[in-house]
Amino acid sequence: MRDADGRPLLTWRELGGYIRQLPARARTRLAMGQTDGVWALQEHLQALTVDELRIANWQRSNEGVKESKQTKPPKPMARPGVGRGHDKNSPERIAKRKAALTRAADRRRALAAGEIR
Repeated sequence: MRDADGRPLLTWRELGGYIRQLPARARTRLAMGQTDGVWALQEHLQALTVDELRIANWQRSNEGVKESKQTKPPKPMARPGVGRGHDKNSPERIAKRKAALTRAADRRRALAAGEIR
């Protein structure tokens, strides 16, 4: 497809491809809620250091204490994009997939009927 001046138009698929290839810290990705790459290696290493120090302090504080009386171990710091547990077959994802398939079928029907070109 082309615009009035004959330039090729960008399809939604091409636009999605360009967005997926943006750098992790691009404002467009952040505006879309994609926080996977907000932290660089340095931030992850600092969080790991904090986690290790918390575990070491927990171990020292529970030294010589019966296992049944020990406090719970500390949870690791939350990191953006890590451990979110996206399940490919979660109900939300299944619903989104069904909606996309319905939209695609509706579009194919409209194209076949000549409603859109």
